[in-house]
Amino acid sequence: MGIRFLAIILVAIGLAAGLPAQAAPYSGPLFDAHLHYNQEAWNGQTGPHPLSDVLARMQRNGVRAVLANSRPNDGTRALAEAGAATAQAGVTVVPFVRLYRDRADYDNWFRDDTIYQMVQAELARGTPAGPYRGLGEFHLYDSANANGPVARLLMALADNRGLAVLAHVDDVAIDLLMANTPSKGQQTRLIWAHTGIGGAPVARVDALMARYPLLMGELSYRPGLTCDGGMLCPEWRALLLKYPNRFVIGSDTWVNQRWQYYDELMQGYRTWLGGLPPEVARAIGWDNAARSFGLK
Repeated sequence: MGIRFLAIILVAIGLAAGLPAQAAPYSGPLFDAHLHYNQEAWNGQTGPHPLSDVLARMQRNGVRAVLANSRPNDGTRALAEAGAATAQAGVTVVPFVRLYRDRADYDNWFRDDTIYQMVQAELARGTPAGPYRGLGEFHLYDSANANGPVARLLMALADNRGLAVLAHVDDVAIDLLMANTPSKGQQTRLIWAHTGIGGAPVARVDALMARYPLLMGELSYRPGLTCDGGMLCPEWRALLLKYPNRFVIGSDTWVNQRWQYYDELMQGYRTWLGGLPPEVARAIGWDNAARSFGLK
């Protein structure tokens, strides 16, 4: 009782001194805009995270839609084919074609003609959840490979067909990829995975957002995003307030450990979203991605 009474007194003192109280976590719907259901997670339903497991994790965390991209694309198709189960969990699947059949493709996709052929075949095939809505996630460990022949073809394909692109690249590659589109990036829906995992300065992110009107930043693994108490660092809070319609959140379940910590990842987002104005929190948590893919 004594400790509880002391806590009440401290809160009262803080309010009297004009200090901000801890904001309540955001409680609205979430759109996980960077989700992998890779082979090691499900492995034909014999892996550690079968569909029932991952859908339960989404449901209890208020995740109402996911941008699914998997290695190989069979994982995304498994989610897309589970219409009754996803409906029961209240989850909409937005399928993307990933460029990787196996891990060897990570380092060579941008110049491998068979990748382009695979992408075209998948797009023609579609999914039970509807047509593929984008390409990626893909990686470029050397930004110069954004000019690889297959990279150029795929960026032009995405631009011409109105497909979104999920790209794990640095800030230099953003400019190179955009230059390889017919619209020169002015009509390119590129979701920047991690908003530059290498830690591009906030000023550089700001400049790219200003240059490319449909560029969106996905915030998993972003260095320097949060500070004390899991709340947004000041410069990032200012950037999100400047571009409230240009950021999304994601889990990046690239290894099974990320599935094991899915609850904590989503709670972390809810914590710092709660420190934003309600309409901005809702935009980043749900509306921005939902609007991009026509979800209500």
